[in-house]
Amino acid sequence: MTRTDRLYAIVEELRASAPARRSARALADRFEVSVRTIERDVSALQQSGVPIDADTGRDGGYALDKTRTLPPMNFTPAEAVAVGIALGRAGGAPFARSARTALLKIAAAMSAADGAEARGLAERIRLLVREEPDDRASVPAVVEEAVAVRQVTRLTYVDRNGTETERDVEPVAFVSGARDWYLIGWCRLREGPRLFRLDRIRRASLLEESVPDRDFSDMTPRIPDLVAHALELG
Repeated sequence: MTRTDRLYAIVEELRASAPARRSARALADRFEVSVRTIERDVSALQQSGVPIDADTGRDGGYALDKTRTLPPMNFTPAEAVAVGIALGRAGGAPFARSARTALLKIAAAMSAADGAEARGLAERIRLLVREEPDDRASVPAVVEEAVAVRQVTRLTYVDRNGTETERDVEPVAFVSGARDWYLIGWCRLREGPRLFRLDRIRRASLLEESVPDRDFSDMTPRIPDLVAHALELG
């Protein structure tokens, strides 16, 4: 069994026994590995967003929070691979980290046989992608949260000329250009709608203020012009 197969199998094992806990020793015996290996595997799953609760001590163990996972699903292996391809190409897009945890949940919810077939099919898929600079690798988590919870955000932003400014922004939405992702929001410094290229955001922090009600149509007519202008500037 490969490590990838074992990770999926651990999640399925915990799902089947939930809400009861399984000890690291029991899992180690089940998968014929060391306790230390199980501890590393569970830690990797937790860091990937799988909701595994760990309780140390003599009667401790691991349990999966079923309320935050998907029930058994009837995805065919081909459907699961199609979803995986779409989610796998989300790198650099908003909520890319959430896409990775969603993929883990989908895989863990499949039957063992379908999961194995899906992984075999996925091995026959290769994506040829252009390498991007590291600063485009992910969207700042605080910016994702700002859009999700509609909270005013203070940005430190570097424009195309290298000028750094600090401004309070009412975040509205994410918009994608040909190469880059942008945050569109109402800029209080400029008193109007603006596009902020995500890789030019140096710092961001949430303010204790909800985004006020603002007619989105105030921005909508100008979005195409804003996007075109941003793309021209790169």
